[in-house]
Parts: sequence; C-alpha cells; structure tokens
Amino acid sequence: MAKKSDKSSTLLSDNVSSREKNADTNLRGKSRDSKKVLDKDIKNFFQTLGIDADLEIQETDEEIKVSVESDDSGMIIGYHGETLEAIQLILSLILAKKTGSFKRVSLEVGDYKKNREEWLGKIAEDAKQRALQGEDVRLTDLKSWERRVIHLILSDDKEVVSESMGEGKDRTLVIRAK
Repeated sequence: MAKKSDKSSTLLSDNVSSREKNADTNLRGKSRDSKKVLDKDIKNFFQTLGIDADLEIQETDEEIKVSVESDDSGMIIGYHGETLEAIQLILSLILAKKTGSFKRVSLEVGDYKKNREEWLGKIAEDAKQRALQGEDVRLTDLKSWERRVIHLILSDDKEVVSESMGEGKDRTLVIRAK
C-alpha cells in the first residue's frame, strides 16, 4: 500500500510541476488547444485515482462536454453527484490555469446527468401544473445546474415564469403563473 501512495504522490507532483510549466507558457500568449489539454489532464487525473476511463470530448464556446465511460462510474459520481461536481470544478480550474481563460467542464458519467435532466423535466412539468392552479411552487435543495435546467425548460413557456430566490444553500427556485 505504501508503494501505491508513494506512486500517487509522485504522479501528482509530476503533474503539478508540468501543469505549472504549461500554465506559464500559456499565460505568455501562446495558444493551446483546450480539448487536447483537457484530454491529457483528465486521463492523468483518473489514472492518479486508479480509475480506468474512456473519454469523448466535445468543445463549444460556453463549455467542454466530456462523456466518461468507466466501470467506476459510481465512484466518479459520488453521493448525489457531489464528487462529480467537485471533479468538474477541479478540471475547469486546471484548464483555466493552462489556457488563461475559464471554460466550464461538464462530465457525463453513465448517463447520470441525462437521467437527472429527464427527472428535472418531470419536476418542472409538475410544478408548472401546480402553478397554473394558482400556487407558487418552491423547489428547494437543487444544485445550481439543476435550477438552470429547470429555468431553461420553462424559459419559453407562455404560462409560467421561474425565478431563483435566496442565497447559497438556501437558494430556492420559485415557479408561478404569469
């Protein structure tokens, strides 16, 4: 076990020093292909954790979407997607440091987000129907990306409006009739 820990520490320190060199190069104005940078960094990240994963990366102007196939998808997703969110943030920050600009990294692991978005669509429809009955519907305990999905689902709706209220963990999504 000590050897694996030593190996992980060595991999991490090697990755950090190479990242620092690459970041310095990028910040001097040399452009980098964020897709290539991210592909290598995600593979290194998962290898350091002892996770074997196949990646497919698509880049848009707003974000980089990464489809991850792995036998360890539960470990990557974590409890209620918390580990997945943390990994996305870490990878976004690594990419920002290397390229000099921030771009959101979105990981899709084992169709977790796709399934969650379908569930959120059902929640949005149910909330809409309740709002049309004259009730302001409050949806609590949603992550920021989940609130965003519901906002997008209802954004073109002519009968209801959605609004986020509150701060931090107390942030609530309210759906009401127009």
